[in-house]
Amino acid sequence: MATNIKQTENLSEVIKKLRPGQTVKVYHKIKEVNSKGELKERLQMFEGTILLHKHGQEPGATITIRKISEGVGVEKIFPIHSPIISKIEIIKEIKSRRAKMYFLRKPHKKLREKKKVK
Repeated sequence: MATNIKQTENLSEVIKKLRPGQTVKVYHKIKEVNSKGELKERLQMFEGTILLHKHGQEPGATITIRKISEGVGVEKIFPIHSPIISKIEIIKEIKSRRAKMYFLRKPHKKLREKKKVK
């Protein structure tokens, strides 16, 4: 039980740092039934850019993540406080002045990387 509490605390720290424009990896649990009828659970990773973060820290908070998969844009909406999400990793931070980055849906738009301060 202590590990679950520790994981929840770590996840809540990461949730406070989430901002639109960041590149993140979200690990979420998927339940599948195999050919024998057995229920299996596995982790699947979704990596992309956060377009928007809605509802702050409340229980219904969500993030929308977009990635390009085989030339097609894919967006997923993740409820942040869902037990399905096991881990969120922040990979890259990008400077942004917008709260909602809908302009990234257009194919020619990109973000600039944040300059590293020494």
